Order: sequence, then C-alpha cells, then structure tokens
Amino acid sequence: MQSFSTDLEPTLHRALNARKELIDEDPKHESGFRLFNGFYEGSRDIAIDIYAKTAVIHNYAKQPADGDQAVSIARQFIMINLPWVEAILLKVRKGATPETKNGTLIYGEKLDTSVRENGVRYALDLTMNRDASLYLDTRNLRQWLLQNSKDKTVLNTFAYTGSLGVAALAGGAKRVIQTDLNKKFLNVGKTSYTLNGFPINKKEFIAQDFFSMVKQYNKDGHPFDLVLLDPPFFSKTGKGKVDMAEDIDRLINRVRPLVSNGGHIVAINNALFVSGNDYKRQLDSIAGHRFVRFVEEIDVPFDFTGYESTRVDDPVTDPWPFNHSTKIAVLEIWHKRKVGRG
Repeated sequence: MQSFSTDLEPTLHRALNARKELIDEDPKHESGFRLFNGFYEGSRDIAIDIYAKTAVIHNYAKQPADGDQAVSIARQFIMINLPWVEAILLKVRKGATPETKNGTLIYGEKLDTSVRENGVRYALDLTMNRDASLYLDTRNLRQWLLQNSKDKTVLNTFAYTGSLGVAALAGGAKRVIQTDLNKKFLNVGKTSYTLNGFPINKKEFIAQDFFSMVKQYNKDGHPFDLVLLDPPFFSKTGKGKVDMAEDIDRLINRVRPLVSNGGHIVAINNALFVSGNDYKRQLDSIAGHRFVRFVEEIDVPFDFTGYESTRVDDPVTDPWPFNHSTKIAVLEIWHKRKVGRG
C-alpha cells in the first residue's frame, strides 16, 4: 500500500516538473492539461486536470473515503506550488449523489468558463456532468483538425460539447455539423463559437439520436469530406446501441456512406479494456475490401500517458500500436477502387 504522506508529494513534484512547458508563461494562465495521471504515475486513486486557473481533482477510489487523504495532499500541493490557481473542484467518480460526481468546490469561489488551446477558445461547464466538458486527452486531435480541415465539410457525431468541430472550423472548414443527443452539451459548443467569433447557424447544431441522424443523412445524400466518430463507451436508445467493446466496426460502417470519395473518418475507441491490437484488427477487417485504408493513429499527449521520468505503472490493457486507451485512428474512404499509375 502506498504511503501518501511520504510518497505522493514527491510524486506530484515529479509530475509538475515534467509538465513545465504546458504551463502558460502568460499570467492569464488560459491553457488546459492533465497535471497528474495517477493511473500511470503512481496513485490510482486520483487524477488532476488544469483548466485555466481552475484545478479539477478526480477521486477515482473504489470507496471514495479511501481517496480522501490523496485529495487532501493534492489540494495542498496545488495551493502551494500553483499559486495562480484560483479554484479547486473535486469530482468523486463513485460519489453518492450527482452533485459529488459532477463536482463540488473545495477551494476558491469561481470556476473558469473557458480555456485557450493553440489559439482557439473552448467553452467550459465544469460541473455540467461527471466529465469536465472538454476532453483534454484529444488535444493532439484538435491540433490535427486545425491542420487538416481547410475547405472541408465536417460531420461531428457524438459531438458532446463540440470541441472537435470547433477545432475543424478554426482550421478553415467550409461547414461543420455538430450532432449529439443532448442539446445542453451542444449549447456549450455554441458558446465556443461565440468566443471565437464564429457565426452560429442553428441548423448546424442537431440534437438527435445518432442512428436517426445517420439514416436521415444517408437519405439526403449529401456526403461529408470528414466524419468524426467519438462515441461513448456504451449507450442505448430506442434506435440502436453503442458498445465500444464489441462493435466500433459497425458504427464505422454506418457512417462510411456519408463520406465523400477520398474523404476521411476519424474513429476513436476509448474502451479501457479493448487493446490496441484488438481495435486495429477491427479496423483491418473493415479495410479488407480495399475501400477503407488505415492512414495513421493520432497519439494522446504525454500528460495523459505519463513521461519517461514519471511513469511507474503499465496500462490495464496494452494500447499498442496506439499509445493510450483513447485510441484515435484516421481512415481514408473510397467508394470505388482507386486507379493507380503504370
């Protein structure tokens, strides 16, 4: 058993030192990153995220009280070593009430409502639900979208708060459709548009079940250059079921007809117990008919995987050839066989 009083504080210091380059030199402190990933860095009961001047401590202990000491040490560490942090929010994964799961303020008075990442602003609602409204582990994907979305039409499925669509729009996308079952999540995306000066077209924010949406777009016959597929681990509605442990290939095949010839799907599988090899085999099985080509994987940043100087634990399931359980794949889609030269 770890001795928190003797082990956790130096562990947090190592984590902070490894992430110095992620901390804004600008006194505004507007960036977002994971300060400590206990699953890899030595204390599986907690993780700490930074959203601008707000720190979010996640208590992941199976019995919440077992994580109390780690939370207390983390709180004190943040206040001493990151004096510019103005608020600390505690989220208890196994909390007894929605309020404790969504987050309670344990320091300060006001939570931040946005971060800036690669020049783009993303709105936050840190207590909206158990998650923190912006997935920091997909930061490299947002960077990829900034570089690969110019003049493209983009469909962002399971959009949540729309950050991937916002990145695509900031990258020069011609049109972005944001779809999610929950209108409340999409409204956060609209705030991100406002923060960046993007016009809001209500018809491009669609609160609808994924399966109904796909059926409608297939019927309308308007293909997209890029489809983003970032489903939850598991969900079920009257229209269909999402199960990332079993059928990500089925979801990919659902959206494949919506992609223009030579276009792309970015498919994310965040199932912790699905290995990278298993996911790659699913992708290879789809690519077997020569109309789908695996192009690349997009790595999760080191603040989530741990650094060479901080990582002490192996992942629960081997993510290779990806570098994290959030496995991000870029697929090229063809509806007729490519014609080669020679």
